Amino acid sequence: MRLMQHKKEAWWFYRFLSVFYDKYVNPLFWTPQMRDQSLQLARLDDPGLHVVDVGSGTGFTTLGIVQFVKASHVYCVDQSPHQMAKAKDKPELSDCHFQLGDAENLPFDNDHFDRYVSAGSIEYWPNPDQGIREAYRVIKPGGVALLIGPLEPDSRIGRFFADAWMLFPSDREYRQWFEEAGFTDIQVEYIRPQWYRRKAEYGIAIAGKKLDPGVSPGQATARVIPEPEKMTLGRALQLFWRVLIGSLAGFIFIPAALFGYLLRLFAPQENIPEQYRERLNFHQILALLVIIGLLAGLIWYIF
Repeated sequence: MRLMQHKKEAWWFYRFLSVFYDKYVNPLFWTPQMRDQSLQLARLDDPGLHVVDVGSGTGFTTLGIVQFVKASHVYCVDQSPHQMAKAKDKPELSDCHFQLGDAENLPFDNDHFDRYVSAGSIEYWPNPDQGIREAYRVIKPGGVALLIGPLEPDSRIGRFFADAWMLFPSDREYRQWFEEAGFTDIQVEYIRPQWYRRKAEYGIAIAGKKLDPGVSPGQATARVIPEPEKMTLGRALQLFWRVLIGSLAGFIFIPAALFGYLLRLFAPQENIPEQYRERLNFHQILALLVIIGLLAGLIWYIF
């Protein structure tokens, strides 16, 4: 299991990341264009739909959902109170319902929602197959579940840091989990930020429809969700080093993305709608300058 692919580790990871998540991280890896492209698969074609946003974080995906659905019909679920506090501060989401919860054990009855959306959350699920079965359980017959997540990198270096950090499933695994959960009419859209130039796919949006009421057909083989773990001294020490090393592995991707944007400064954008043209904000530019300064200082010191 990856260092951050654990509920307690992820809780602490976002305890600190939430401070600068909206300024530095999210705009690099999960853009408005990627969000809007993905949400088309959710079929948000009626303002009266009831939607659950699982792993809603600071509310970036939720902002896309409420463009089509009444905010009062949207339920945001996340295990991080720190991320959720950021979402609650957004005026557009003031009418949404917020509830702390576990993606693998959602606090809702069977056949409860018309739509299920989860973006950037599966990376931290210890049992992703169980999380997808929960998506099936909580939506009504005829409802649609949309899951958005990363794909495993194609380079050895990228895979090394990704596997040390969190879950990066393969295309095949996403499809297999949806099929085993009982979803039909499965549709897929591949997404990427504009700085990403590799041939391999970056991320995936996958959606499926629920036909029959009740739990997932695969629920009979579901793993039992364990009781909350006790925080012993040994576990606390393990938690500390896993969060520390896992965070360092994750932050490696930030300078990679920043330099990707730097290389695209002079790329033509005439074919990209104005609202989707990706630019570095002030905080990211400052971070990029700091990184360049550190690299220059290191080179000067060595040579």
